Amino acid sequence: MSSRFANFENRIYERFGPVWGAVLAFMLEVIQIVVISSAIIIPIRYFLIQPFYVKGASMEPNFYDHEYLIIDEISYRFREPVRGEIVVFRYPRDPDQYFIKRVVALPGETIEITENHVIIYNEEHPNGFELKEEYLGGERTNGKERVTLGEDEYFVLGDNRDSSLDSRSFGTLTRDHLIGRVWARGLPLSRIGTFEVPEYN
Repeated sequence: MSSRFANFENRIYERFGPVWGAVLAFMLEVIQIVVISSAIIIPIRYFLIQPFYVKGASMEPNFYDHEYLIIDEISYRFREPVRGEIVVFRYPRDPDQYFIKRVVALPGETIEITENHVIIYNEEHPNGFELKEEYLGGERTNGKERVTLGEDEYFVLGDNRDSSLDSRSFGTLTRDHLIGRVWARGLPLSRIGTFEVPEYN
């Protein structure tokens, strides 16, 4: 391929002369680079990872307004979301909007919010266990409700519980709503890093 391109360049020089031939050869190289780069970058951008800007205060103190995040879009094609992961999803009431929240209850579980406590009921804990969320920094979970999730439903909450529009308001999410999990923070540089799933109880 390189030899054919070199022959093509020689023909350009012969036809257009040394000056215009050099200009056209340079433009062809630029076009080649753009095409090859696009073939690599576009699939990564649309199918593997995606940038996301945080808007608002609903995930403070762990995520602040205007922080730049990298979203992993491929993991959920091979496995289910797990409790504690931070996800980006389409807002159920307006799919053109994207939200960021934390998964707190999984398909088939029952979640109860009462007296500032989050209690999870499932097969392993039929009598329920209180979710100890150390990442909240003392934030309380207001509200009073009890929801049993379907086989494809997730209950999400913002870390800033008093300033979060989440499943307490718009209900549960399905897998179709989920774009991906938050994998890393790119900006600001002082807070760059990847995210691990928290350990509960």
